[in-house]
Amino acid sequence: MKLCVVGTGYVGLVAGTCFAEVGHDVICCDIDEQKIAGLRKGKLPIYEPGLDELVLRNVENGRLQFTTDLKEGVADAEVCIIAVGTPSAADGSADLSAVFAVGREIAKAADGYRVVVTKSTVPVGTCDKLIEIFKEHCEHDVDLASNPEFLREGVAVQDFLVPDRVIIGSYSEKALDTLTELYKPVCKENQPILRMTPRAAETAKYAANAMLATKISFMNDLANLCEKIDVDVEMIREGISYDHRIGPHFLYAGAGYGGSCFPKDIKALVQVGHQYDYNLRIVEAVELVNVEQKKRLFQKLTKHVGDVKGKNIAVWGLAFKPETDDMREAPSIPLIHSIVEAGGTVQVHDPVAFETAKPLLPKEGVTYVDEPYAALEGADALVVVTEWKVFRQADLEKVKSLLKQAVIVDGRNIYSPQQLKDMGFVYDGIGRSA
Repeated sequence: MKLCVVGTGYVGLVAGTCFAEVGHDVICCDIDEQKIAGLRKGKLPIYEPGLDELVLRNVENGRLQFTTDLKEGVADAEVCIIAVGTPSAADGSADLSAVFAVGREIAKAADGYRVVVTKSTVPVGTCDKLIEIFKEHCEHDVDLASNPEFLREGVAVQDFLVPDRVIIGSYSEKALDTLTELYKPVCKENQPILRMTPRAAETAKYAANAMLATKISFMNDLANLCEKIDVDVEMIREGISYDHRIGPHFLYAGAGYGGSCFPKDIKALVQVGHQYDYNLRIVEAVELVNVEQKKRLFQKLTKHVGDVKGKNIAVWGLAFKPETDDMREAPSIPLIHSIVEAGGTVQVHDPVAFETAKPLLPKEGVTYVDEPYAALEGADALVVVTEWKVFRQADLEKVKSLLKQAVIVDGRNIYSPQQLKDMGFVYDGIGRSA
């Protein structure tokens, strides 16, 4: 099948490349000339394990192309996939200007029947509005559909090629049949393709992310209570995770969620509720808990080192999670800004996120260090923000020898409180007790 994917960001590039990997002919379009020029040379704009190899292989075998000319992409495509950004607007609602602009351009470029699919995360009713746009700007028969993505950064290639499920929504059986055929190479017997209306598909994506974010905020809220009642949140996590109705996933307390999906999708879902005169009280609380949770690292730091003015703090991890360079809504951002604004300095290490982090962090007071132990030299404390494997496997005796004060604030609970206490550290995790 011939596909046109508009947008070469995280979703578009992963989807386009993986569709090419399973045998489809894909042309990816983007208005960013520098990004397209880089992709043609094998230079990716994002870090995602395994993706670079797939891009190179499929470009070499001719199944994957890149262009800035949307008309060229639409010309021979049977399916056009919209995968542009939907960032949060000032009021928290999803900014759909790029989605609608691309929709109009595809409508004008289409010279016959197409299935046009939104893969971007969009609020309920977006497909309906695109149908109206195509009626206005396209004289040909075109079917609209919604196909939300469920990709986890760091394992996105695996998630696409071995999905839990695929959701497709359209009012057209012809479009549903086309998309079912499109996904057959990646969906086995136990990986259902769920067919529904566009409005249901759009809502399902927000519902899934809201449920996962709820589990995270619930555990963080509970962890804060555990600190007050001298209970280890890890024991609570273990105690509830074996209940099959709850399960073990997303029950880890930490410094709060970030990334490209949860923060903006929670805000957008709250705004959808407001548009329909309904307050999603649980979802609103999920967001509030997450905002407050990101302040906990600085609070814990000052609890143990006092005023940070004139002090140097080591930070391990910048990205919102391991195996990605994504800095969107990362807990490291408010932490580092708080330290610098209070008169401290920061030495940071992250395996891949320096370039994406620098525009979001203070221009002064932050030193980027290529090696994790070097970031500890002369530091008054260490704050762990991202649970990279290299930090989990750290030589703790070496860590202690390099720090001026043996203080660790563990924002991801990757170390044993009792072990560090026995080693002479002052240790503070999220909801942990020794």
